Amino acid sequence: MTKPTVGRKISHRSLPTTPKGKALVLYFYPKDLTSGCTAEGLDFKALNASFARAGAVVRGVSRDSAASHAKFRAKHGFPFELIADEDSALCDAFDVVKLKSLYGRKYMGIERSTFLIDARGTLAQEWRKVKVAGHAAEVLEAVRALRAVPKPKPRTKAAAPRRRSTR
Repeated sequence: MTKPTVGRKISHRSLPTTPKGKALVLYFYPKDLTSGCTAEGLDFKALNASFARAGAVVRGVSRDSAASHAKFRAKHGFPFELIADEDSALCDAFDVVKLKSLYGRKYMGIERSTFLIDARGTLAQEWRKVKVAGHAAEVLEAVRALRAVPKPKPRTKAAAPRRRSTR
C-alpha cells in the first residue's frame, strides 16, 4: 500500500473490518499504559457512544502485544478494540512510524496520528502529530460532517420539454 491520501480508497490486509455503512476512526498511539496514550484512549472512550450515534466505530492501534492491549483495555474499560500491530504492517501502511527522540536517544516510534475512513472505504481525513487535548472531539465533529454531506443523487434522463400546440 502506498502512503494513504485523502480522497482515495484505502485497502490493506491488516485493516480492521467495520459493520456495513459505518465509518472507521483509526487512531495510532505510541504505547499502552503511558500517560498521553491513556488520556487519548479515555477521551475516545468518553465519546464512544457519540461516535456510534454518528455512524462510526473507533479502533486504536499500537505495536504493543495483544496481552498488553488486553491489560490496557481492562484497566481503563475501553469499549473499542485495540489492534496489536506487532509486525508494524498497519503502522507502515499508514506511514506513522517516524524517527523520534527522547532524552537525546533516537529511536523509531509511532507518531500519534488518526485517520477517518468513510463507509465506502475512502480516506476522508487525517490528523498527524496529534496533540491529545480536544483531539477526540475534533474527530467526532469530522465524523458528524461526513454524515451531513448529502449523497449525490443518481442521474436520470431529463425529460424533453413539451411543445405547445399553436392551433
